[in-house]
Amino acid sequence: MRKKNLIQIIMLLLISATLMSACNLGDNQEDKSAQEDELHVAAASDLRFAFEELGEIFEEENGTKVVFQFGSSGNLAQQIANGAPIDLFASANKEFVDKLVKSGDIVEETKALYAIGRIVLAVNKDSNLDVRSLEELTSAEIENIALANPSHAPYGLAGKEALESKGLWKSVKEKLVYGENVSQAMQFVRTGSAPVGIIALSIAEVKELDYTLIDEKYHNRLEQMLGVVSHSNEQDSAKEFAEFINSPQGREIMEKYGFYLP
Repeated sequence: MRKKNLIQIIMLLLISATLMSACNLGDNQEDKSAQEDELHVAAASDLRFAFEELGEIFEEENGTKVVFQFGSSGNLAQQIANGAPIDLFASANKEFVDKLVKSGDIVEETKALYAIGRIVLAVNKDSNLDVRSLEELTSAEIENIALANPSHAPYGLAGKEALESKGLWKSVKEKLVYGENVSQAMQFVRTGSAPVGIIALSIAEVKELDYTLIDEKYHNRLEQMLGVVSHSNEQDSAKEFAEFINSPQGREIMEKYGFYLP
């Protein structure tokens, strides 16, 4: 009798183990399927508003969820060079993409210009400042000026170039408050941490800010380039999203956010 009960218990344990294994296998397959339907895009911070809209449309039309990682182009490029799980890189300038092509981290035939960026002088509306030119940044009224870090953020570098072109860099250098990227610099102005700042036109259209376009003759052209990451397992999807960005529908959205089209 005891032997029979022992056999029954062993059989029940075996059945339970089999069921649990099947459940785990199903969960793993679901997780794998979910991962396969995701596209990971590293994008410069100036692209946040435009790319989030593009990503939603792409997902609706293709069934592939686009997961964005926004940051400064220099920092994102470094992460890709270090093997970060990224499928597509959209830089705020072409230099970082060209470097990754040379190092073998971007597939050369996939690199493409997709936008020309512009910078603006942004002012917090609650600051009661009426600042419309770079020369006015030397005013004693202005203690803090937001700027993305020029060492790794293309929009910050463009802002620095504009100030240098006007002969103002040395006069305002001590007032500068550096953001990790242009999106953070915009937030500094938006929240009033800095009453003014030099930011991207593409993210300046928020209710807290007024802005004045800075003539592009004062800085190097912000030619924005993208490319598919060579170690990506989703290169086909990455190419599809890149093509969508440069499609008539994609270009219309980019233009809506203030980008000039190449």
